[in-house]
Amino acid sequence: MEIRLSTAKKLYQLHKGEELPASKCKNSTFEAMLKDAVLVRKKKGSGYVLVAPSPNSLTNYLRNNFNINSLKGYIHNLQADQSRRSNMIQSSSNSKTKYIRSFKGFLVNSYQSIPATLNGNNIIISPPTGSFNFIYDFEEFTIDTDVTVVGVENAENFRFIEQQEYLFENITPLFVSRYPQSKDLINWLKKIPNDYLHFGDFDFEGIKIFLNEYKSYLNDRSEFFIPENIEKLIQENGNKQLYNKQFDNRPVKSDISDHKIAELIKSFHKHKKVLEQEILIKSDS
Repeated sequence: MEIRLSTAKKLYQLHKGEELPASKCKNSTFEAMLKDAVLVRKKKGSGYVLVAPSPNSLTNYLRNNFNINSLKGYIHNLQADQSRRSNMIQSSSNSKTKYIRSFKGFLVNSYQSIPATLNGNNIIISPPTGSFNFIYDFEEFTIDTDVTVVGVENAENFRFIEQQEYLFENITPLFVSRYPQSKDLINWLKKIPNDYLHFGDFDFEGIKIFLNEYKSYLNDRSEFFIPENIEKLIQENGNKQLYNKQFDNRPVKSDISDHKIAELIKSFHKHKKVLEQEILIKSDS
């Protein structure tokens, strides 16, 4: 059983010797403490108040029954926006008393060496084939301004990015994965000046992801990647069932100000097909 923040604050007042109206202390935690005589209900005027006759007994009770070693520290950590588990453990031996994001950040990949800075240290992004780098302290992660950040929607394309090098010969790309999905990636992109290129599925859903999750924040710094031979690819390898499935959820035409995206959508309608980005992975053969 865990103690909520509002209850912890009231217990802290009682621990300091204050009296609280019994009418404002009604939940299972207070009832258990009254039953165990750690708290006492006293008549006062026309009503009742709760008191802690022995602050030391209350401290021991919280430690033994709720693993709370410091009530003040417990309250502080529940209120903190950026609590660390190590701090929580000092005030409560249950590090999961409050939900804390242990993992933040995003995955990066590259088929060439990309110089970067992380926490003030110079590093090189060059993961061996079949592995990626995970950037945890993304707030302190920077890259050269001439590097284009390429956001990859699908896992297979991200894994085999070296087999798609032919698509990005005119830029120096650093590939970032959309998954695990969180606000961390877009928060980092908003902070840096680099251009962003969205490499996703060539379908209605892929366009909406770009417009809603990236374009709306990055504006002219963002672009939707469209290969030169997209018309032929859609015609020969497009998916009609996926077109029909996504048709009713297509982007609103008035939201499309990008001429290239508008032309891409025309190709969807022309062939009644859309295209998944995995088709661009060149096989080893």
